[in-house]
Amino acid sequence: MTTLEGRPNTALLVVDVQNQVVADAWDRDGVIARINTLVAKARNEHVPVIWVQHSDENMAVDSDGWQYVPELVRDEGEPVVHKRYGDSFEDTDLESLLAERAVGRVVVTGAQTDACIRSTLHGALVRGYDATLVEDAHTTEDLRQWGVPVSPEQVIAHTNTYWSWSEAPGRKGDVAPAAEVDFGAR
Repeated sequence: MTTLEGRPNTALLVVDVQNQVVADAWDRDGVIARINTLVAKARNEHVPVIWVQHSDENMAVDSDGWQYVPELVRDEGEPVVHKRYGDSFEDTDLESLLAERAVGRVVVTGAQTDACIRSTLHGALVRGYDATLVEDAHTTEDLRQWGVPVSPEQVIAHTNTYWSWSEAPGRKGDVAPAAEVDFGAR
């Protein structure tokens, strides 16, 4: 249903599953295991896997915290998008990588739910993509000490709920558990 003509394909985005980002994340190991399963499924179905890697003044390029977690291994041919903003599309080459692969739908996994995941989902929808959030393959840490009024589980549940109703003319957001992700479904 994407508004991007001639873009029938789907891509899997693995956003910011970096050592520092997920060090204290809720259900870290479970989320990473489900992402690994999705990466294997995407590769098996010849679906593009695109890795997104954040850096900023608190997480320097090439630092240990900046590195992807060792449990996730990128194939050499899979692109990496380097970003400095929450939205994986903002000031990056993500859109051109998706265009080269005729992608009109993205399946989003990673961290952090209440920052880069939400920003990337909205960025995709605004730019004309359909965007599927994998309900059990994104995570965040407990930010209540900084004023967030709810637990990580509640942040994740809220994001899953509101994203399932997200839509714009000619495109939509939806939510699916990792076990039910269909890379061919539109």
